[in-house]
Amino acid sequence: MQLGFIGLGHLGKAIAGRLIDCGHTLTVWNRSPEKANGLDVTIADSPAQVAQQSDIVCLCLFDSLAVENVLKRKDGLFSTDLKGKVLVDHTTNHFRNVTTFHELCAGAGGIYLEAPVLGSVVPASQGALTVLVSGKEEGYSKAQSVLEQIGKHLFYLAEPGLATKMKLINNLVLGNFMAALAEALAFAEKVGISRDRVLDILNAGGGQSLVLNAKKTKLLTEDFSTHFSNALIYKDLHCLQDLANEEKHPLFTGAVTKELYARTFAEGIDSLDFSAIYRIFKSNDKKL
Repeated sequence: MQLGFIGLGHLGKAIAGRLIDCGHTLTVWNRSPEKANGLDVTIADSPAQVAQQSDIVCLCLFDSLAVENVLKRKDGLFSTDLKGKVLVDHTTNHFRNVTTFHELCAGAGGIYLEAPVLGSVVPASQGALTVLVSGKEEGYSKAQSVLEQIGKHLFYLAEPGLATKMKLINNLVLGNFMAALAEALAFAEKVGISRDRVLDILNAGGGQSLVLNAKKTKLLTEDFSTHFSNALIYKDLHCLQDLANEEKHPLFTGAVTKELYARTFAEGIDSLDFSAIYRIFKSNDKKL
């Protein structure tokens, strides 16, 4: 199938690579064209050109502002005929913006699917993501075979906005769990237990999880090269707090954890992998 892909950050590039491995031909656009290096793709001059050459266009961008720009810019997706096209947006959007995207895309003749994913670079490259999807069933049916190639688990929630809200709620657990693991590791080291021993014990006990399995090597080696950045988890937890505010619902751990990730900006590690939150707890130990 002829696919388009817009947004070749860490996750986007991994998903695009997986689709190529599955036999798809990709036309791509990225603000920085060099991000396509290493991929066997056709590089478009604009988002509009991607849509013109594709049946399904996938987006994987930093936030809703970036999505809006790709949709509305002079040479954006809305500047061309989208009739019969499906836009599959893997971006973790703000829940308010995403409902607008559904409406705008319908007005332009296309179908918008919000399809945020659970998982990061490694599962993306293996086709082992979990994909949450909201949007018209017609669009989901058309895109399902493609989504099944990147996702081990697909959950179709239909109603616009629900997939995005569920992704934000999932990241409440993700952010909390990563912070708890990092704090436990730093504290155990402080009382005299070696890092490798701590991680082995946590993995055999209360810390056993997909999160620890994915981040154990990073914590062990302190190689915090980015799969999913501190800046991204902070952005997602901020959107989650907006949702809690709208629902007048308290989020106790969400509030604390968001501020922990906010600290990564002051420490200059916001662009590193979110497992680098470990450095915040280690730094605090050294200051005490």
